[in-house]
Amino acid sequence: MTQYTIPAEGLVAKPAHELAAMIQSGEVTSREVTQAFLDRIAEVDGELGAFLHVGAEEALAAADKVDEQVKNGETPASALAGVPLALKDLLVTTDAPTTAASKMLEGYMSPYDATVVSKLRAAGIPILGKTNLDEFAMGSSTENSAYKPTKNPHDLERVPGGSGGGTAAALASGEAPLGIGTDTGGSIRQPASLTGTVGVKPTYGGVSRYGVIACASSLDQVGPCANNVLDTALLHEIIGGHDEFDATSVDREVPSCADAAREGASGDLAGVTIGRVKQFERPGTQEGVKEAIDAAYAQLERQGATVVEVDCPSFEDVMGAYYLIQTSEVSSNLARFDGMRYGQRAGDDGTRSAEEVMAATRGEGFGAEVKRRIILGTYALSVGYYDAYYLQAQRVRTLVAQDFAKAFEACDVIAAPSTPTTAFKLGDKVDDPLAMYNFDLFTLPLNLAGLPGMSVPAGEASDTNLPVGLQLIAPAFEDARLYRVGAAFEAGR
Repeated sequence: MTQYTIPAEGLVAKPAHELAAMIQSGEVTSREVTQAFLDRIAEVDGELGAFLHVGAEEALAAADKVDEQVKNGETPASALAGVPLALKDLLVTTDAPTTAASKMLEGYMSPYDATVVSKLRAAGIPILGKTNLDEFAMGSSTENSAYKPTKNPHDLERVPGGSGGGTAAALASGEAPLGIGTDTGGSIRQPASLTGTVGVKPTYGGVSRYGVIACASSLDQVGPCANNVLDTALLHEIIGGHDEFDATSVDREVPSCADAAREGASGDLAGVTIGRVKQFERPGTQEGVKEAIDAAYAQLERQGATVVEVDCPSFEDVMGAYYLIQTSEVSSNLARFDGMRYGQRAGDDGTRSAEEVMAATRGEGFGAEVKRRIILGTYALSVGYYDAYYLQAQRVRTLVAQDFAKAFEACDVIAAPSTPTTAFKLGDKVDDPLAMYNFDLFTLPLNLAGLPGMSVPAGEASDTNLPVGLQLIAPAFEDARLYRVGAAFEAGR
């Protein structure tokens, strides 16, 4: 029987920082490491569906370049040089199609690389391929992909979370040691939680969004993913930093994430105060998840941390506010997919007007969930409803930011569940959009406030034997706190 989680031995079993040390010392070549992961993809991905495109040739060419540098005694391009990576198919690349898992962009080749992709290439990181997602990053299960669903490596009948389920599944199955995701309302942290991997949403503006196909511009953030906290920290330092091509990019130093992770690895949390949000203690959370999270708080206390309750009353209104803002921005951002400039074009037989061609293209190119959100957003922004809906949602957003600011006066980091339940079965929520939206309950608030968050494995739920994620939240630009506390929690397990 094929084992779909990370094998116990071989190169694919090793963490990225160990592989990097082996490559850079000449113990093993980057080509051998990259080939081992490509072989693993060939072995299991037919069943898992984590990748939409595998670029073996390009990945091996990048690996050979690193090997040449090692052979010549050159300084490694980065701490992770030579270690391959899985890239969410929302970031444009010149050497592979970028589809956003939509028929609208089937086969689309970008004329430029996203800034994050350029940084990965400069850091000597081979890109294995593009991973599956919910179409245009809209969904919580990777079932909304126009091409195929992705399965959870821990149980092939269950979802890996979304929208970045492809990257999380690739990590959890040993198909890649590093990954890149994007997080609009939990699309990095939620799949990390359901697959037992580590995923970080950096502070908004901390990582360039240039070359990322926009879902909701004021919420989207690119972030690092891996199987442990240190690997994630090292990747964060490579992709972070100011970018003049991104108007939302913030010009400040990248936090010392790797140093914080190494400091945290001692397991000592003396002097750290952890907040526990009163509003997250609510019905609907799975018993096994509650138990695992309670055990996580107890562990943090044993490691020297103080746990205090924090009150964030506006969190009760987060769901409504988020889905109004997100769908409004989706309605604006996706207007560019009109069949006129790039991507698919339908019905252009010479008899139809531009308007008819646009309608036919959008009708065929967009999936049901994308259409649903465009319609909701267009309605919310329409004359007579803007004040009642969109403007009101922005006011709630301000209150959420204020609640966080007040909470962080009493604590250094907030800890919470990443998701209310463990991975649900494929097909369970497809016909119930509200149930799917409610799954984002714990991850949404920090996107509205632009704060950094991490999901770190917190064991398995006793009632399903599936992974549970502990979510850590820090104040803006204090991303290093996540890595210190996350690494300490990881070390203490």
